[in-house]
Amino acid sequence: MSALITDPEMLTVRIAELYYDENKTQDEIGAILGVTRWKVGRLLTRAREKGIVRIEIVHPRARRLGAERELRERFGLTDAVVVPLAEDLRSVVAQAAADYLTALRPVPRTLGISWGRTLDDVAHHLPTGWANGVNVVQINGGVSLNKRAGTASTTAVEIARKGRGQAVLLPSPAILERLETKRAIESDRTVAAVLDRAARADAYLYSAGVADESSVLVETGYLRQEDVAELVRKGAVGDVLGRYIDANGNPVDPGLDERTVGLGLDELRRSATAILVVAGEAKHPVARAVVTSGLCDVVVTDEVTAAVLLEES
Repeated sequence: MSALITDPEMLTVRIAELYYDENKTQDEIGAILGVTRWKVGRLLTRAREKGIVRIEIVHPRARRLGAERELRERFGLTDAVVVPLAEDLRSVVAQAAADYLTALRPVPRTLGISWGRTLDDVAHHLPTGWANGVNVVQINGGVSLNKRAGTASTTAVEIARKGRGQAVLLPSPAILERLETKRAIESDRTVAAVLDRAARADAYLYSAGVADESSVLVETGYLRQEDVAELVRKGAVGDVLGRYIDANGNPVDPGLDERTVGLGLDELRRSATAILVVAGEAKHPVARAVVTSGLCDVVVTDEVTAAVLLEES
């Protein structure tokens, strides 16, 4: 038996060493140090409370519960999911969003979704059978304007297929060159029916885009790099559903906003369940704008983005 340790703090440290470093049971520690099993358990709890022992879950699907609570309280969110940093950050956050959607109750009978790289990742991570009979409706136009294949329709179809339901696609470009063309398209009976269904969805799942040349709206041919540069000059921090917003969550170019096909920002704000999926330093400005302006009720993000939101709010 070891010599009796009389200093309470040193006893706590030694118990923690034996338990966490040497994998001794509480009974074994009690026998070694001449204390009861119950005292060992009490001092292990004290070690965690005083910070002598810090337990960290390092798996990429672990969550940062303290940051989640702060985000909910600070911004009046219904929920928040925060995951640790990882090498493939967008994929890890997309996995967290897929997990959240799978566990969401009640299960949305109609889910409205946007499109882009992040949503495509979410579709990939969703398990088959995440829902049973869900209708997935595309909430903003996404027909590619160049030779590169777009992901809008394939994302919606994949999420619906895995949810054992049907996809309702919006057969329109995201942005039209002429307002009269946009109005003509939206007056078409088929398009109008999709937009009406999108406006009545039970929940929305979307990401936000950056305001630079890497934007998916540049990649798919809707805007040129110089167009985005001009939007930034006007105060754009990124886009939501193809609509470029400023730091207060308002459209920076009313004319461009009018020519954008799909769900409007006010409709998104009125929703009871609007889930933002966002990750990475480049999206910090648009994430801040979305969260602080009431454009989402739930945020799924990484711990650095969460910290930036909390520090700067």
